[in-house]
Amino acid sequence: MLAEPAQSLTDLLLGLVVLALAIALFRRRVRPTHRYWEYALGWVALSALGGFVHHGFLVRWPAAATVSWTLISIAIVLGVSCLLAATVEEVLGPGHRRVFWLLRAAGLGAYIGLVITSGAGIGALVACESITFAFIIGLWARAARHRHPLGLPVLVAFVASAAAAGAKALSQDVTGFVNLDNDSIYHLAQIVGIVLLYRAVAVTRTRKPTPVPY
Repeated sequence: MLAEPAQSLTDLLLGLVVLALAIALFRRRVRPTHRYWEYALGWVALSALGGFVHHGFLVRWPAAATVSWTLISIAIVLGVSCLLAATVEEVLGPGHRRVFWLLRAAGLGAYIGLVITSGAGIGALVACESITFAFIIGLWARAARHRHPLGLPVLVAFVASAAAAGAKALSQDVTGFVNLDNDSIYHLAQIVGIVLLYRAVAVTRTRKPTPVPY
């Protein structure tokens, strides 16, 4: 028996969908390009599949659950790093590693600061990733203004993914109506943003990169 059936099964569904899209995107490449999109989807899939194991089995043992949640959090951080790398590559063009590391350091720096001042844990690390995600959305908003072919579609996908987090704030009246908890609804809502991201990237895979000016 699964310890937390709804959360584990929705995580499993999310993981399988994202993994399938990552494989499909890998196969669609028809010109030399970076692999950051595939890596990002791969880490998201791994974190979701890890969530299936965590919620389904390991939550019964607190020590094991702590380790599994740490590993899931690391996978999330790596996924966000790949999303940022893909964003910098697509929006600014190749050769902007300094920009990547500068933006990446913001979220990780905030977490390190919390660790030093308050002994924050893994939960704070995931929360600090919202800083990096804000930079990602900001870059794609800039790309959309400059009519980058990926700009608006990817921006819509990321906004949909960010909006999915609103599921965690739903009232019990809503969650009770669908007979799912907040986390399970969040898992399902994430699929929408991931599918939109896949469609945006897959459609433009044959186009020449068009970086935007600073």
